[in-house]
Amino acid sequence: MIVYGDYECPYCAAELAKLHDVTLVFRHFPVVSKHPRARVLAQAAEAAALQGRFWEMHDSLFADQGHLDVPHLWKRAEELGLDVDRFEQDRRSEAVAQRVERDFRSGIRAGVVTTPTLFVGGRALSGFGDRELAELLG
Repeated sequence: MIVYGDYECPYCAAELAKLHDVTLVFRHFPVVSKHPRARVLAQAAEAAALQGRFWEMHDSLFADQGHLDVPHLWKRAEELGLDVDRFEQDRRSEAVAQRVERDFRSGIRAGVVTTPTLFVGGRALSGFGDRELAELLG
């Protein structure tokens, strides 16, 4: 299952919490017009990925959406055992920014307009509820 999401999106946090037993491919779709920190958060996840901790940072960002400013990102990096100086340098790097932008553009090409949008077997689903999700995964 491919999921396009935004770390500031409360709907993404709620829906992704239901997908524990599904293999996910997460793609960044920062909706900065609604969530101004979304791109910064996506870059933080990718910076953590460079130290082998993408999913841990991903889960941490969705678990506590009330604390997403930079000092809290450093605290998360520290708690995950990351080299915080390297994390900060990577988070601000052009390579990481381009990685997030590639995901965003792939979402645009795929027709994503909101988050979360899931793709299973080529079928897109966004703005879904529990019944629709169960049918899609069924």
